[in-house]
Amino acid sequence: MRFLPRPIPAQAVHTLQQAGTHPLLAQLFAARGVVSAEELDQRLQALLPPAPLKGIDAAAALLADAIAQQRRIVVVADYDCDGATACTVALRGLRMLGAAQVDYLVPNRIEDGYGLTPRLAERVHALGGQLLVTVDNGIASLEGVARARALGMQVLVTDHHLPAAALPEADALVNPNQPGCAFASKNLAGVGVMFYVLLALRGLLRARGAFDARSQPRLDALLPLVALGTVADVVPLDANNRLLASQGLARMRAGHMPPGMRALFELSRRNAAHAHAGDLAFALAPRLNAAGRLTDMTLGIECLLTDDPARAEELAQILDDINRQRRSLESDMKQVAIGSVLQRLARNTRMPAAITVADGGFHEGVVGIVAARIKEQFHRPTFVFAPSAAQDGGGLLKGSGRSIAGFHLRDALDLLAKRHPQVLEKFGGHAMAAGCTLRAEHLETFQSALQTIAEEWLDEAALTGATWVDGPLPAHYRNVETADALQSQVWGQGFAAPLFMEPLHVLEQRVVAGKHLSLQLLHQGQVVEGIWFGRTERLPAQAHLAYRLETDTWMGRKRLRFLIEAMG
Repeated sequence: MRFLPRPIPAQAVHTLQQAGTHPLLAQLFAARGVVSAEELDQRLQALLPPAPLKGIDAAAALLADAIAQQRRIVVVADYDCDGATACTVALRGLRMLGAAQVDYLVPNRIEDGYGLTPRLAERVHALGGQLLVTVDNGIASLEGVARARALGMQVLVTDHHLPAAALPEADALVNPNQPGCAFASKNLAGVGVMFYVLLALRGLLRARGAFDARSQPRLDALLPLVALGTVADVVPLDANNRLLASQGLARMRAGHMPPGMRALFELSRRNAAHAHAGDLAFALAPRLNAAGRLTDMTLGIECLLTDDPARAEELAQILDDINRQRRSLESDMKQVAIGSVLQRLARNTRMPAAITVADGGFHEGVVGIVAARIKEQFHRPTFVFAPSAAQDGGGLLKGSGRSIAGFHLRDALDLLAKRHPQVLEKFGGHAMAAGCTLRAEHLETFQSALQTIAEEWLDEAALTGATWVDGPLPAHYRNVETADALQSQVWGQGFAAPLFMEPLHVLEQRVVAGKHLSLQLLHQGQVVEGIWFGRTERLPAQAHLAYRLETDTWMGRKRLRFLIEAMG
């Protein structure tokens, strides 16, 4: 692994400091591409307006007419955290705006697969659905949309995934990534797209006289859910997404959130009064995602929908139990997968440019997480496959992939499908995460074809991997106040949290809990506590360490420490 210092544009730093930005934050923001204070404006007024989203006027009209005519609206969700929050935002928002008949249906990962299928459209029709609304899916559901309309339903597709050459023939389609859409941020999560649709709907209802500006429903109450889905889906945190996440986190810290979110904070022993993006990514989202991976995301959606604190606590506990099962499965599968990769390496002289792992004992709901772990360890595009558990899935393998910089996973699958038309039954996804289905007899062809594409697209530098670092931490910023200032910001995909790196003297070190290295370090003449989670191997007396500045609470006292990430 190489460590590269982030370039710091001096002019941008100066501009941000002149606007009143904290000097250290000005350097960190400038190094991440921020050039003006406007990009840091976290006020709701700075949110991009809905109008440039292609199809949003038609979407608002469909919904407004359905509300006026008291038609039955059924939301079809996805089974991950983004889909669950998007569904909850849709239901809560539509009810706030006057929808009397609104329900939802979430597909089962194993039996239904991803997206709006014809069979799912028939189930919506059986529920009495008259307007079908997809959230976080639908852009690839050509057959499902066609079936829904053939059954007499209107269809509104809201999605953010990359479209294929053909688009579904829906009555309205909102997706910032569809051709011809002028919306400035292409990085909205599915929940963000649905939130924007509600903003446009509220504007249309206001124009129709349903309410005035003073009495209109407060859709900002939905922002905690928008923040959770945005962070959980690991979409790039451009200025608009950071604003959405920041506004949602501010409301969480003030105690304004659905009871289900509050229950998940408490169950995961996170302090909502100091909520930050890491709490959403590593505490709340995994518990919600576990339901979609192993059982039924209806549990997660109901947890976010209920206004009954006792019911919320009950559902949060069930989600926590499922997440424990997921962690156990993940650990076992990861061990088998790494063993498979190491055995393959023992037979070859060099690491392959892409990794494919399959095992008959894998669970299809957990393959994505395991692919991410393998990718992190070996720095290679990775696909992990499990047998389909669906009743009609005999002989099918379900795969999930995770990628590295420079290898667009969905584009790679598209190229693979063109070169080998018989291999993929279906596929979809993003640059860094994608999924596909194939028959078991085509696995070797898939592995060989993916390997060939990776060799064509990735050079040695890309396969070596690099981590951007922010250089040494100035001694006068080594304090709790700076750590709190850093933690209060929204960091994540495309806007990485600060990672400092410099030589440090290791004064003391001991293994705690059998698996973590507790350290006393000398940083520029001052002793500071450190922790390296997951490492037990001793460090040299002086080590070039990459670390994050954070605080923890011990015996009721907040203290500063360095969270060690790597050694150069």
